[in-house]
Amino acid sequence: MRRNRSVPPAQVVPVLVYPDVREAVAWLDAALGCSERVRIGEGHRAQLAFGSAAVIVTETGNGRVTPSGGVATHSVLLRVDDARAVCERARANGARVLMEPTDFPFGERQCELEDPYGHRWSITQTIADVAPEDWGGVTLNGGHD
Repeated sequence: MRRNRSVPPAQVVPVLVYPDVREAVAWLDAALGCSERVRIGEGHRAQLAFGSAAVIVTETGNGRVTPSGGVATHSVLLRVDDARAVCERARANGARVLMEPTDFPFGERQCELEDPYGHRWSITQTIADVAPEDWGGVTLNGGHD
């Protein structure tokens, strides 16, 4: 894949709609520890980095709206080193915790958050390397990533 410094290097990049891009960037930095990578206009868009992952925050308009009514249309899975710490950091910055950090048999500790704008975040921390077959999953295509 060719490199382009004008777009995030991740292969899949969620684009999330927020009513105020600058406010969203500040919240995502404070609550989840992202860093702003590229700013496009003062309030139009921003590219954010989460380690090797990325997300784009964009303004409303042109058919784009923010989540509403407590209905989840999507969730962004964010892999971290310490799910409990991220959960507490997000809570301290106004996130609604939908599920406290919980250990699952597939080797992950996860919590579910809703940011102040209605976006859902699944925070996950690897706590063990577990074969999918050990918890009821099925490895396909040789399990290659």
